[in-house]
Amino acid sequence: MELAPSPLARPFPDIPAIDGVTLRIARARYKDWDRCDLTLVEVAEGTGVAGVFTRNVCCSSEVELGRQQVKSGKARALVVNAGNSNAFTGYRGREAVEQIMGQVASGLGCAPSEVFVSSTGVIGVPLPKDKARAGIAAVLDAQPCSWEDGANTIATTDTFPKGAHAAAMIGDVRAEVGGIVKGSGMIAPDMATMLGYIFTDAAVAPAFLQECLSRANAGTFNAITVDSDTSTSDTVLLFATGKAGNSALQNWDSTGADAFYAAVEEVCRELAQLVVRDGEGAQKFITVQVSGAVSDESAHRVALAIANSPLVKTAIAGEDANWGRVVMAVGKAGEPADRDRLSIGFGGHWAAREGQPVSDYDEAPVAEHLKGSEISVEVDLGLGEGSATVWTCDLTHGYISINADYRS
Repeated sequence: MELAPSPLARPFPDIPAIDGVTLRIARARYKDWDRCDLTLVEVAEGTGVAGVFTRNVCCSSEVELGRQQVKSGKARALVVNAGNSNAFTGYRGREAVEQIMGQVASGLGCAPSEVFVSSTGVIGVPLPKDKARAGIAAVLDAQPCSWEDGANTIATTDTFPKGAHAAAMIGDVRAEVGGIVKGSGMIAPDMATMLGYIFTDAAVAPAFLQECLSRANAGTFNAITVDSDTSTSDTVLLFATGKAGNSALQNWDSTGADAFYAAVEEVCRELAQLVVRDGEGAQKFITVQVSGAVSDESAHRVALAIANSPLVKTAIAGEDANWGRVVMAVGKAGEPADRDRLSIGFGGHWAAREGQPVSDYDEAPVAEHLKGSEISVEVDLGLGEGSATVWTCDLTHGYISINADYRS
């Protein structure tokens, strides 16, 4: 099913070559489509790795194995299969992943445990081992490709390729951070997003690399939602080749650690927001900001309740300033809230303050704001200092059409 690019799409950025990272793509033909659907990313010997994975208990073998592999902090390759999630496939799914790991390991001369595998697509269909074997053979012999080619190849229902780049000065050494992501539906990450891969040439101790990714993930990938559904395959991996030549970052006291983290967080945030901008059927990018909560964690849960509400999302799709639906979403979140302290606004214009409609409320500027493609919803609970920001999109007929036809 060919989909027009999202109206919220962003151009693919200029991501420079990252020393120690080589991308290749091939056609495994996991589905009946005329496109590449298998990506191999080879990383240099000595590359460190960190990861966050879905907490969906019906996760794929790729996720189960990845959780174990990442504990070593070492990687030599990444394989991404598009068109088949290989989730809910039992021993046959695991055998397919182990076959891929062994075949790539043999080709690169490394341990199978250093080969990470991700798969995305239809759930419940075992990954065909014959197609995987032929695809891996082809990709090992393929010529290096661009970041954009890699981003296109890992996609499924995405309507545009998604990438991000930032740089950091670690002492007097410039380190690059670049990444690609796929995802547009089944988006309500719980520890990660659909499939996201970030690469840097910085030298970073694996334990600190994991700390950076986990911290960045909390306010980026775990702060987006399209449809409240957490995938069985959610994975974000961060690879550090060490080729930049800096003194390895060991902890937050290391020179340049803050700059490196800021670059990682910037890339994570941009990738996460791009997923929302490609939300299935999306016409509006929505920022939900909650303040005045009893804690940041409480604010986050309230923000997600608003962002996941079909009634809020459809009201915004219809450009209806129905702030009563936001009141409803706050109340159902199960978090501390006081009706008589609650304030709600759109685009910086308050509709209700401290439990009452604003006496001189003029809906005209709010209605004008909702006609745009960049929407903000502001909520002040009036209870404390906790705050959080979550990003989502509207809910349109397009979402139903895409998902009703997903397997056809």
